[in-house]
Amino acid sequence: WNVCHRHAYVTLADFAQGRYGNRWLALAVAVTGVLATLPYIALQLVGMQVVFEAMGFGGLRQGAEIALIVAFVLLAVYTYTSGLRAPAMIAFVKDTMIYIFVIAAVIVVPAKLGGYGAVFAAADHAFTAKGGTAGILLHSGQAMPFASLAFGSALALFLYPHAATGMLAAANAGSLRRNAMLLPAYSLLLGLIALIGYMAIAAQVDAKGTAIVPALILQSFPEWFAGFCCAAIALGALVPAAIMSIGAANLVTRNIWRPYINADITPAQEAQVAKVTSLVVKFGALAFVVFLPMQYAIDLQLLGGIWISQIFPPIAFGLFTRWFRPGGLLAGWAVGMALGSTLSWIEGVKPVYPLPVMGNVYIGLIALVTNIVVAAAITAIANARGTARAPDATAANDYEDAAATRS
Repeated sequence: WNVCHRHAYVTLADFAQGRYGNRWLALAVAVTGVLATLPYIALQLVGMQVVFEAMGFGGLRQGAEIALIVAFVLLAVYTYTSGLRAPAMIAFVKDTMIYIFVIAAVIVVPAKLGGYGAVFAAADHAFTAKGGTAGILLHSGQAMPFASLAFGSALALFLYPHAATGMLAAANAGSLRRNAMLLPAYSLLLGLIALIGYMAIAAQVDAKGTAIVPALILQSFPEWFAGFCCAAIALGALVPAAIMSIGAANLVTRNIWRPYINADITPAQEAQVAKVTSLVVKFGALAFVVFLPMQYAIDLQLLGGIWISQIFPPIAFGLFTRWFRPGGLLAGWAVGMALGSTLSWIEGVKPVYPLPVMGNVYIGLIALVTNIVVAAAITAIANARGTARAPDATAANDYEDAAATRS
């Protein structure tokens, strides 16, 4: 936050450009961010569509689609007119509603089912019956896939454009620290949400896949509160989708449009291009969900996680060292993107790939390690040859947390 605030960087690609002085590396970071974000937005819409179907709009499939289109038009209008302020103002309401829903679900539903012991026993029996020899526990062959996926996902978490947009929009470093301090509460919330799937199994909900949680809500709560919970889920998808579209639009405007299409763009024109791009991103994701099978969004989101991991070296390493050469980082990125995509498609768009000795490992991590090795090798060769470096637009004290940034 400190270095980006001092140099007016709005995106991670801005930082890559300033740190390494290479616009092609910045372009790679920008393109990767946009590619990874589009299916992420589509996945938010899939969640909204499922909720609308559960709320009664799904008597015909077109009913849920119409409700989804109406909701997204409203999203487009309020982000077009208010930018990041709109989702930021609604986020507090969204968080409160989701916490009420989750807390109610983890207390009321297990009580109706005989307690958590009964819930876990039912889930364990269901998984064992399907061939899961360890029931709800991981068996030895699942430990590496789980650990590598968790680690790789953690590395990628703050590389997404919407995460960077939220961080860099913080008023000061103190605000950023306070928000980071509360992140474990959100992680706990995700764990509680995962338990709702077990509850649905124990309740023998007559639904499958993505529809199982809304079906459990409708089965377990009175209509008025079930409607509240479904609205919380829909809002929980709408707000992130808005921020994601803004993050992608910033990348397109600042790191693709300005350097490659109109270098003389004014701030007012830049804002207008960002607004239009945000609309295009939103409705592109909407068309993706309406006209293509739901599984496509899920598959591409898995690929998006693999792709976004490949910008870890220039961004994360760049915060601590400038040893890596931009040419090496760019080559590593290209190899990582190609390898990650290929391995995933070979496995039928799966997140893990079998390696000798280690077993199944998260593909994003395999690609990232290869990426780093390639980048380090090319950098070592360039350093040995004494190839000249582009200037660094940042300075050492830019990375220090000055007293002026404290709140």
